[in-house]
Amino acid sequence: MFESLSERLEKVFSGLKDKGKLSSEDIKKGLREIKLALLEADVNYKVVKNFLSKVEIRATSAEVLESLTPFQQLVKIVYDELVETLGSKAQGLVLHPKPAILLLAGLQGSGKTTTAAKLAFYLKRKGHHPLLVSTDVYRPAAIEQLKVLSQKIDLPFVEASTEEKPLEIAKRALAMAKEQKRDVLIVDTAGRLHIDEALMEELKTLKEFLKPSEVLLVADAMMGQDAVNVAQTFQEQIGLTGIILTKVEGDARGGAALSLREVTGCPIKFLGTGEKIEALEVFHPDRLASRILGMGDILTLIERAQETFDLKKAKDLEKKIKKLQFDLEDLLEQFQQIKKMGSVKEVLKFLPGIGQKIDKLPIDEREIIKMEAIIKSMTPQERRNPHIINASRKRRIAKGSGTTIQDVNKLLKSFEEMKTLMKQFKNQGKMQGLFRRFLGV
Repeated sequence: MFESLSERLEKVFSGLKDKGKLSSEDIKKGLREIKLALLEADVNYKVVKNFLSKVEIRATSAEVLESLTPFQQLVKIVYDELVETLGSKAQGLVLHPKPAILLLAGLQGSGKTTTAAKLAFYLKRKGHHPLLVSTDVYRPAAIEQLKVLSQKIDLPFVEASTEEKPLEIAKRALAMAKEQKRDVLIVDTAGRLHIDEALMEELKTLKEFLKPSEVLLVADAMMGQDAVNVAQTFQEQIGLTGIILTKVEGDARGGAALSLREVTGCPIKFLGTGEKIEALEVFHPDRLASRILGMGDILTLIERAQETFDLKKAKDLEKKIKKLQFDLEDLLEQFQQIKKMGSVKEVLKFLPGIGQKIDKLPIDEREIIKMEAIIKSMTPQERRNPHIINASRKRRIAKGSGTTIQDVNKLLKSFEEMKTLMKQFKNQGKMQGLFRRFLGV
């Protein structure tokens, strides 16, 4: 998300960076370019107007024009106003009284049912005990889809029939949640291809009976300004407490995310970042503004690492490295752990200064897949003692992994170079600090 906007803003700021002082004309020219960049990113024109008005007032003041670092001041102002436009700070879920009821609404095709399961999985990892139910008796297999997803994440599901009324299903679900002492009930509702009176009346009936802690609109980021219009209508007709923006990984412009909060007055609470069940992120306005401006997002990267990496295994690995006992089995495990965080390019995008330059870096994901295949073709003894791998073993490993002897040699050489580097770090006493800093522990 925001690839094109980030590229445009980078060009705007590059043109101002080399100037020692910024004149009023320099700033106005820069703001005109920012305006075009935002409009091209499909940001609502009223939001653009309001945003630039605030930036211009601050940017043309003595705070910037008389500053010794006017460029840095201007970037900070743009960052501050972006954060404000996006919603100032992360908004958590309201999870009381018990059971807290989360009512999910949205149009058909927005990813509502998958999002219900993602939300349940997120809450389960936070120590909650969710119960899932679908009141969508219209879309073929909608109830069955949520049931399958519930089983996948090992959470209870309320059985329902397409012959039942949505309100009847909701009543049984609430009774079951209380009986089983579930602290959260997630209700997936029916969607339509467009907003109609029947859809709104059904949602109003469910809301009136359930009295939900949260009414969350699931909106498709790929719809751009149409998503904003849909959100505005839902807000006016049933009242929303939050928005979950899905499919953001396919939205290079990001106009919906920058417009939703200001147009609807309703906070974005989560971003759906992929198809996997764990691909749901808390929406942090400050972190997203940082990403847009190419400053990276180290905090999200650390959180991903903490969620992905087994802390005990990480500490065990740290001890092995300090004793120089790191072997190819450990390397394979690290490959697999890192893959859980996403592709290498996805992870690197969180680092400051890399963002939009990522496609120019010589990173070939296939090389990592190849190295995994080579290590998996080794025997446990070979992984623990790579020095025993002779010519005949190399031929067998290459054949078993579908690679060449040269590929096997390249991996073994890289591994030896890695161990040499680790030895140097150990001698300098830096290894422990590096590991703890990476894992955020």
